[in-house]
Amino acid sequence: MGGASAQRAAALEAGLAPYAARASETRGRRYPEPPPAARSEFQRDRDRIVHSTAFRRLEYKTQVFVNHEGDLFRTRLTHSLEVAQIARSVARNLRVNEDLVEAISLAHDLGHTPFGHAGQDALNDCMREHGGFEHNLQSLAVVDELEEHYGAFNGLNLCFETREGILKHCSRENARRLGDLGERFLLGRQPSIEAQIANIADEIAYNNHDVDDGLRSGLLAIEQLAEVELWQTHYEAACADFPRIEGRRLVHETVRRIINTLVVDLIEETSRNLARHAPRSLDEVRAAPPLVAHSAGVAAQAAALKRFLYRNLYRHYRVMRMANKAQRVVKGLFEAFSDDSRLLPPAYQSPDASAQPRLIAHYIAGMTDRYALKEYRRLFVVSDDV
Repeated sequence: MGGASAQRAAALEAGLAPYAARASETRGRRYPEPPPAARSEFQRDRDRIVHSTAFRRLEYKTQVFVNHEGDLFRTRLTHSLEVAQIARSVARNLRVNEDLVEAISLAHDLGHTPFGHAGQDALNDCMREHGGFEHNLQSLAVVDELEEHYGAFNGLNLCFETREGILKHCSRENARRLGDLGERFLLGRQPSIEAQIANIADEIAYNNHDVDDGLRSGLLAIEQLAEVELWQTHYEAACADFPRIEGRRLVHETVRRIINTLVVDLIEETSRNLARHAPRSLDEVRAAPPLVAHSAGVAAQAAALKRFLYRNLYRHYRVMRMANKAQRVVKGLFEAFSDDSRLLPPAYQSPDASAQPRLIAHYIAGMTDRYALKEYRRLFVVSDDV
């Protein structure tokens, strides 16, 4: 690293805790590049993610509600932004690397299929005899190979620490194929504090915005949520502080308070864990047990909210109907392309029959909700306008 670049990096990292990840000490990129002139290595990663094609597609990939069901429901894009906002707040309080946390948060869903988890489950079923499908691994494939922006390499050529944070889960079989990146899954080691923060920020964001979207859609009722302690405590407090509050304003006020409670508790409990284990470096973080966590009481309340959402929203008959249709679309596309690969765009056709299923999975996973529906109509609906 050049003198001026090194000085800028040192200034950016001056306030970091000893256990934080440092861009100046990154384990590097798959393809060596000159250091960036006016930003850190992790800032470069974040910028590459934001400018990627896969990131733009997140605008039309959904969480629970399919894209055409309404303009106000969360998409993968708005979810990723909410995760990044929460994660940065936690990182700042713990004096760890905000840029790395942001890069991981913005990239964690890049490999998600259309139609949320219903699409992922359907594609995994289709790929069961070909290595399966998992959206974390697909996100890694996007940033390592599938993006086409640079002349010198495929993918985005992100730093090891960013790629590590994207890969939250991994089977031992897949870990063995990933070399250094998969090593921690085989050895039982942890990722960076920054990756641990992004992981829990993801849960905080989706649990709370699914409550909001569930109420907005009419699939959930405020009366149902009375059984959830985390909701009811803050709902009653909001009503007590603002006796005339009602409607959407009351929902937003309650959700805001829940998120604040979860974030503050996460910071406090993690701070206690850090004080107890006293890691003096990133390597010591990797060797420690998970350090980023909620207190036992708040973790139990968050888990109860998650169980409520599973029973009452994710298994609501209207959501199940849409999920069923989404799975039919994904499986129909996969079967059609498997039966005749000439139906695929040329870039996704392979003379190697064993490689073809994975290319089909890449093509389908990259689709937005509306593009998948459009492709399905093109293949199966006889009409003059498709």
